[in-house]
Amino acid sequence: MHNPTADLAIRLARANFNRALAQSDLNAISAILAPHVTLITGTDSALLNGRKAQLLAWKREFAAPVALRTTYVRTTEAIITSEAEPIAMEQGAWQGVDAGGKVQASGTYAAKWRNLAANATQSRWVLEAEIFVTLK
Repeated sequence: MHNPTADLAIRLARANFNRALAQSDLNAISAILAPHVTLITGTDSALLNGRKAQLLAWKREFAAPVALRTTYVRTTEAIITSEAEPIAMEQGAWQGVDAGGKVQASGTYAAKWRNLAANATQSRWVLEAEIFVTLK
């Protein structure tokens, strides 16, 4: 189902997440992750369970010198909203780009979002799960 309000809110949350990654902003990343969020990496299928585990992984990434860092960007291609629950599925493409602008890796992803808002007229979408596949 297409829900324009949810679609916009999730796209804005994704843009905020991309910006937080580019700016090494752990607080902004934390606000977008559900406490029990799960991430499966694109190459070795490493499993990161929980907000704390994911924030520790990003903290390690951000500790690398800027010249050696890879910045990850997710680009939303489609969002499908559930008619039964306050959840949605996002599908898209991702890239890991080095400091010189060269793409180091790329692929596809799917993300499950949940609306934690108290009522239907509000929205506070958080990531519950992401799975990445490295294609290049």
